[in-house]
Amino acid sequence: MYKLYVNPNVKKGHINKELYGNFSEHLGRCIYEGLYVGENSDIPNVNGMRTDVVEALKEMKLPVLRWPGGCFADEYHWKDGIGPKETRKKMINTHWGGVVEDNSFGTHEFMELCRQIGCETYINGNVGSGTVQEMSEWVEYMTFKGVSPMADLRKKNGHEEPWTVDYFGVGNENWGCGGNMRPEYYGDLYRRYQTYIRNYGAVKPVKKIACGANAGDFHWTEKVLETCFDHSSGCLMDGLSLHYYTIPNGRWEVKGSSTDFDEKSWYQTLSRTLYMETLIKGHGAIMDKYDPDKKIGMMIDEWGTWYDVEPGTNPGFLYQQSTMRDALVAGINLNLFNKHCDRVKMANIAQLVNVLQSVILTEGPKMVKTPTYHVFNMYKFHQEGELLDSHIDTELIGVEDDFKVPNLTESVSVAADGKIHVTLTNLSCSEDYDIEGFFAETDIKSVKADILTEEMHAHNTFDAPETVKTASFAGIKATGNKLSFKMPKCSVMHIEVTV
Repeated sequence: MYKLYVNPNVKKGHINKELYGNFSEHLGRCIYEGLYVGENSDIPNVNGMRTDVVEALKEMKLPVLRWPGGCFADEYHWKDGIGPKETRKKMINTHWGGVVEDNSFGTHEFMELCRQIGCETYINGNVGSGTVQEMSEWVEYMTFKGVSPMADLRKKNGHEEPWTVDYFGVGNENWGCGGNMRPEYYGDLYRRYQTYIRNYGAVKPVKKIACGANAGDFHWTEKVLETCFDHSSGCLMDGLSLHYYTIPNGRWEVKGSSTDFDEKSWYQTLSRTLYMETLIKGHGAIMDKYDPDKKIGMMIDEWGTWYDVEPGTNPGFLYQQSTMRDALVAGINLNLFNKHCDRVKMANIAQLVNVLQSVILTEGPKMVKTPTYHVFNMYKFHQEGELLDSHIDTELIGVEDDFKVPNLTESVSVAADGKIHVTLTNLSCSEDYDIEGFFAETDIKSVKADILTEEMHAHNTFDAPETVKTASFAGIKATGNKLSFKMPKCSVMHIEVTV
């Protein structure tokens, strides 16, 4: 019997809705075919945006969307994506697949997509191959209400009122595809570029995000913060990014199949996913030196699984399937982000549609929700909740000593309406576990639960789109302040407790 302890009287932090964000890049079939099919498509759409995808994302309560990259961001010149579509510049997407990018999806289209979804906007600017003037003018184009060359150009292109830009990223992966820079050099560039991301009388200021580290590069975090905090400049950023991908064997050359894997690979994948907590603590400790009051958010704006592409697909399109293994990866990470919500203020899984650990797959007019989608849909109740003090007993499981993992993970929050939400993952691919949950000084009035569970390889296809889906879980009982239930192997669960 494993014990879950929850103290509803101890609140440990606020869970920003932005922890449940997503990422969309001009990569493969994420934008084109996935999100945008054009106004003249036979696929049902509103202003070119796929109706089925938009409705699914609204159901999931997608809170914030990052665009246009990714590596693509640092070769993207925003003026190529405005104005009449027939006159927009065409280019080769040198990063992803060598295909023609016709720029038919640009600033206006992205803002329209976010309007339809009802989510916040996170724009990533070009530092690698762009100029200060270009970035400054983009912010002016999007957000300035008065008379100016860029505001006039926006109006000429059909949008009289300015938009709200919630977040603006100053470059992407500038340690790599965004310019191969040293952290001190990037830090100086960040200081310069962010100066010109102005708030043009906006009621809601644009939050500025600096390019943070690749996985365990703690030196980058140290030197960027040191550079940006000297000369008594104080805090020049609202967020610092972090990128970390789960690769089962840790090898970029041959990463392994998304669907054909054994028990060893299962536990390797989950073990490497749990490394995320080491990264949060390590980078967080450095951030604490410069920002002890935690005013700067850790923005984990690229995370998720990365496997070899599906056979027969363009290797530059990064198209992969999503199984119950990915559902567990999602559940583990989201529980970690909740637990560290004092520092982690936003996270964006990579990516939204048809790329890497996507929540949705499309093929022509067909759409499927992946197991990862269903996890996000279950966990959405944590958004804007208050993290509660909680703990669960665990044991280490696995088939190799180097890749043992705790058998269970959890996080608990209370919503504004007073309902308590518990999310749990069972990392075992073979064992069910009896669990008792104790709620300190609390009488439980009612309880209901949903579960996502199947064998570890299970996934949804266009011919069988509901093989993996959320179901109501009836095997849970409440007595006084105690819950009791058996959690099936290879599962993710959401419990709603009314007290």
